[in-house]
Amino acid sequence: QVQLVESGGGLVQPGGSLRLSCAASGRIFSINTMGWYRQAPGKQRELVAIISSIVQTTYVDSVKGRFTISRDNAKNTVYLQMNSLKPEDTAVYYCSIRTGPRNLDYWGRGTQVTVSP
Repeated sequence: QVQLVESGGGLVQPGGSLRLSCAASGRIFSINTMGWYRQAPGKQRELVAIISSIVQTTYVDSVKGRFTISRDNAKNTVYLQMNSLKPEDTAVYYCSIRTGPRNLDYWGRGTQVTVSP
């Protein structure tokens, strides 16, 4: 079994920063891509950022220039540095990894990020 545990969410004022972490553990053959998604109330889950095994990154347009995704392969951990947060960034943030030659996907349970005065 593979487990993902997110941390670092919370309440922050507009313009503030948070750093999310997601550690993967268990029977992991190899990790291909690692990513962060979010789901706001009443909306579909959307991709925020992904990072490949060769450290290529992709961001949704709304977070470009404010969020940075990174990974530590030795720790099987992915990070999301979020700066200049806006109220519209409020959502539950989920991490996900794609592993092995069969590209199996695993998801964390999510961490709440609330941006409010």
